Amino acid sequence: MLALTMTLGLKILPLYITIFLGYIMVHFFQARREGMASLLIYIIGPVVIFMAAYKVHLNLAVITLPILLFILSSALAISTLIFGKHIFQDNTKNILAFSAGTGNTGYFGIPLAIMLLSEDLANIYIFAVLGSFIYGSTVGFFIVAKGNYSIKQSLMKVAKLPSIYALSLGLLCNIFELELSHDLVNYLNYFKGAYAILGMMMIGMGLQGLSQIKIDTVFMGYAFGIKFIIYPLITLLIIWLDATFFNFFTTDLYKVMFIYAIVPMAANTVTMASLLNVHPQKASLAVIISNIFSIFTIPFMIAWFMP
Repeated sequence: MLALTMTLGLKILPLYITIFLGYIMVHFFQARREGMASLLIYIIGPVVIFMAAYKVHLNLAVITLPILLFILSSALAISTLIFGKHIFQDNTKNILAFSAGTGNTGYFGIPLAIMLLSEDLANIYIFAVLGSFIYGSTVGFFIVAKGNYSIKQSLMKVAKLPSIYALSLGLLCNIFELELSHDLVNYLNYFKGAYAILGMMMIGMGLQGLSQIKIDTVFMGYAFGIKFIIYPLITLLIIWLDATFFNFFTTDLYKVMFIYAIVPMAANTVTMASLLNVHPQKASLAVIISNIFSIFTIPFMIAWFMP
């Protein structure tokens, strides 16, 4: 257990260094997080989604996995939004609902999957992360946008997101076995690293002015409870139901689902909050603390479920 904790800590240490670099960029060089958010959502993110959809080996269970995770995320987010109306009077409820339906499945989860799973399972995990991308680009984006915009304006903003179109194009190329040139594939693979680095920098950039912000313990408590308790428990319930009655997914896919469920709060929460101006500092603080907290929780969860 101690060795796993140390290994994981060393693995994700560069991510925290990148967060600090993001803070340096905005504090000393006046970089704008809104521009970074637009770059991630409209350009780099769609390329990462396209490549994952293009490269994964598909079967019915693998195809179903991101769909199931999208449904789970959407249901939890909508439930949290309804519940949050009784707790928060401003659009804090919108960012809480968004964070409830997703996690740091990309920047944190992908390195974790590569470290713990075989290469084939790691690729399946990356494909499963498409469920999170789809959620963030549709239901999640709409929930956050609804905090500042009308329903019509929110739907128009969702329709302008390129992620769904990139996913569709990648799947079509995969299904019809359309070959891209080797040089083009190598070039597009660079976007994955750019997405991870810039996404973590977004968290640090969101910390500008954080010293003047009082910690919202209510928001933090609900966000952590959903992310670290409710989401993993619901995932374990789904795994138990499938293993007991349906046997649709394999044991290996259970591991993918479990890793997906135990990652900390999503760095994309800060991206969305910054893009739509919905409490980005509050979101940054919650995301950073949850990522630090997960250094201690994830090894224990993995040792328990994946000894």
